Amino acid sequence: MRAAENALNAFLAVVRAAGGLLRGVEVLLNRHELTAAQYNVLRILRGAGEQGACGREIASRLITAEPDITRLLDRMEKRGLISRRRDAKDRRFVTTWIAPLGLETLAALDAPVAALHRRQFGRLSEADLKRLMAALEKLRGSVEQPPGPA
Repeated sequence: MRAAENALNAFLAVVRAAGGLLRGVEVLLNRHELTAAQYNVLRILRGAGEQGACGREIASRLITAEPDITRLLDRMEKRGLISRRRDAKDRRFVTTWIAPLGLETLAALDAPVAALHRRQFGRLSEADLKRLMAALEKLRGSVEQPPGPA
């Protein structure tokens, strides 16, 4: 029973920590009228460079699952943060790029986001951070597998 209790307590600690970290990011992003998903899309597209990315690729790289990537991209395109173009040969294929306004928005957020993360993780040493990342990678490996029988 002790192992189950420890697992529950660890789960609650991770969820509480994640919630607090996300709230800090959301407050910062709200000042720039962005959601966490929109910010994540902009970062993905900045990394994609001149090649851009298709909606499926963007969706697969998002940190949290987005139920309707097309609507998310529609809203971002309407705001001028991204641009999209259909392939001339295969009209089903749409490539998305970050627009100049999206790049400006990210550039304005780079330093404040880095400062936020320094504050959020400031109590942890480099060694602590490395151990935390290793432990979270192990945890992620177990939660990304399909659940076994109950």
